[in-house]
This record gives sequence, C-alpha cells and structure tokens, in this order.
Amino acid sequence: MNISIEQLAQELPDFASHEEARNWFQQKYKDSFIYKSQDVSDGMNVFFYHIVKDPQVYEQYMAELQNEVHSTLQDDKAFYSYTTVEIAENGDISLSL
Repeated sequence: MNISIEQLAQELPDFASHEEARNWFQQKYKDSFIYKSQDVSDGMNVFFYHIVKDPQVYEQYMAELQNEVHSTLQDDKAFYSYTTVEIAENGDISLSL
C-alpha cells in the first residue's frame, strides 16, 4: 500500500474526538489500521496506531522487536512498512513515517 503522508494530511477532516478520528481511519484503511498503545501527554490521552503499508516486512519487524536476544534487521525497510498515527482524545492528529 502506497501512502503519502502529505496527501493523507491534506485529506484529513477536522475531528471532534478520538473516536471520530479512529472510525474515519478504520473505515479508510480497514485491517491495515492497527491499534498499538496509549499514553498521556499534557494531561490528555493520546492513542497510537499504525497504518501498515507492507504487511510482510511489518510483521517481521514487529516479531523482531519482541526478540530481545537477536535482531536480523539489516536495512531500514522496516521503518517504511508503516505510518504512525497519533490521535489525541480531542481529535488532533499527528502523522509520521
């Protein structure tokens, strides 16, 4: 899946909540939109998701991250296999490679 962060940023509507933004991404990216974690920043809940662009590379990378003993990653392809989406509880969005 080829995703341009710049194009995605231009397509984003203004969201009023995390739930509204999450639903939009889920509808657009279906099973390629994966919840990863949650944190608090400046007193606000922030939810982290991945949009998977290359499932094979992504799955291998995620497996390697759980392998504490040995990593076989030899290039930066893994970092381009997904896009990170941060959604604040108020609907603010941040995108990164």
